[in-house]
Amino acid sequence: MVRPSPQKTPPQHADDLSEHPGHLLRRAQQISVSIFYDELGIDVTPIQYAVLRTLADHPGIDQVSLAGLVAIDTSTGATVCVRLEEKGWLVRKIAAHDRRQRALTLTAAGEALLLDLIPAFQRIRKRLLAPLSGDEQLQFMHLLDKLVRLNNDQSRAPLASRSE
Repeated sequence: MVRPSPQKTPPQHADDLSEHPGHLLRRAQQISVSIFYDELGIDVTPIQYAVLRTLADHPGIDQVSLAGLVAIDTSTGATVCVRLEEKGWLVRKIAAHDRRQRALTLTAAGEALLLDLIPAFQRIRKRLLAPLSGDEQLQFMHLLDKLVRLNNDQSRAPLASRSE
């Protein structure tokens, strides 16, 4: 007698959004952005902050390289830089090595803004990670960094090598 093979049933909650990492990552991003705006208001966006913070570590970098270090597409990077220049937080000058590029530097106001934001970013980190114990926070940050790093090539705007 031939027995029919047992049918494999999908996991009980295969369609449950809480089982999808992408959905949970999107929700975590929503929560992070909400906390960001709670702490900082609307004067600076998360991407603007990332651009300013990265520029502080790489003064004189061109817009294309900066976009790579922030992991945003170059057209978004250019738009963000124009807005930051309009706010008086950075200066864009034609790059000496390539007249098609813009070299970027923080203004004194941009540097002061970053210093003023340090306490707010400490609060943001504390609020976002508060549900986790100290050991869980370290583990979460380690695993999140690993997930992002090892999936970098899957991004439409991959993070450029930090050695550049």
